[in-house]
Parts: sequence; structure tokens; C-alpha cells
Amino acid sequence: MRVVGIIAARMASSRFPGKPLVRVRGVPMIGHVYHRARLARQMHDVWIATCDQSIIEYSAQIGANAVLTRDTHERATDRIAEAVPYIEERTGERLDVAVLVQGDEPMLRPEMLDELISGMMKRGASVANLMNPIADALEFEDANTVKVVCDPDGYALYLSREPIPSRRKFSGAVPMWKQLGLIAFTRDALLEYSALPATPLEQIESVDMNRLLEHGRKLLMVPSMHRITAIDTPEDRIRVEGLMADDRLMSAYQGDRVE
Repeated sequence: MRVVGIIAARMASSRFPGKPLVRVRGVPMIGHVYHRARLARQMHDVWIATCDQSIIEYSAQIGANAVLTRDTHERATDRIAEAVPYIEERTGERLDVAVLVQGDEPMLRPEMLDELISGMMKRGASVANLMNPIADALEFEDANTVKVVCDPDGYALYLSREPIPSRRKFSGAVPMWKQLGLIAFTRDALLEYSALPATPLEQIESVDMNRLLEHGRKLLMVPSMHRITAIDTPEDRIRVEGLMADDRLMSAYQGDRVE
């Protein structure tokens, strides 16, 4: 099985413009993501897919393979789907699994990618998405956190930026899980996803994977206990810089460490 990670990134973020190249502890955010993804044992290669020339130029500086995609994509999943045929042409090898890696996860642990790929293979899933337990009520209420509820077999029922399941009418503990920006697709499932029409709930929630669910496809959710924090706002960057103060994984980076 040839597994390739594809990091989706664009400069025109509505909540934090230019964030892929914002430095976090001296390294541009997408640099953290790229170097960490390359440390995953079950990944054969890592590429960057972007519509911005500035990210292409930075990718060249750190020796990362990159694809310049169209600037019309609203969903990261569509962006990496466009990149797949280009990567296959460049490498001369067909992908079996493409892993979407969001470019705003500088705390990514390579073990998380291995967990995702192993979970997908073990269950024979066409699409698998990593998820984390939600830490507290504040994170549960945060609209930047995509929440997910699952069926008893671990497949997603729905994803929302609202706090689901509701705690208002239930006095006990409710399962609180958040979707992470790490999603593995078989090649065929990814290209099928991109060919499916966008759906109302996908657009209402601004969550890619609701397109799968609305079209009746299955999404396996793979739990991970490795806690990471994405950067969605300038305030998040400050918080993540503090969280990464003693991050030993940074010593494994090659060619992009800035003291």
C-alpha cells in the first residue's frame, strides 16, 4: 500500500489570513506540519497542496514537494483530490491511500498519522478520520472546534460546530469528541468525494465530511489520545507557542529550525 500525506494550505484564511507562513517558535506553521508528518512510519511521502505561490516558494526552501492547485476550492479535501493525479504523474507511482493533513496543526504527532492509517486498514474503511476527546466545556462550546457524534461501531453520524450531543436536557456525562484535520482516503474514495455535489449541511457547518454523510457514505472515526491544538486565530498561535515550549520533536526537524 502506497500511502501519501498531502498537506492542504492556503493564505486566504478568513479567521487568520496568512497563517500557513506565520512563525511558531521560529518555524513557519506549515513547516512544523510538514516535518512532523514526514516522521510518520506508515507514510511513504508527504506533499503540500496550495493555491499560493508564496507557499510553493517556501516549500522549495525546505525541500518539500508541492502542487499548485486552483484557488477556487472551498474545501481542503477537494484541493488534495486535485493534487493526486499530479503527484502520480510526477512520481510515476499510483497512490493507494491519500491522507489529508490540515496545514494549521503545528502540534501534529507522527504517531497520530500511524494510528489513523492502522485504524483504517484494520477496519477496511474507505475513509477514516482521527478524533480527540474534548477537554472541557469551553472547548465544547467553541465554534472553531468541529464536534462529532458516532454510532456504536465508531462511524460518524454527524459533524457540527455546535456542541453535540446536547447537554441541556441530560444530567449525566455526554460523549464529547472533536474531529481532527487528519483524514485518510483510499484513492477511489477521495476522487469520488470530489466528484460528489456539495451538500447543504456541508455548507451550513463548513465541514467537508458532512458531504460524505449526506450522500450516504461511511466515515470511520479513529480515536486518538494524543492531544493537539490547531491554530485558527492569532490568539491560538500565542497559546500553541506556549504549549510547544518544551517540544522535543522539534529537534528532529531538518533544515528549517530557526533559533
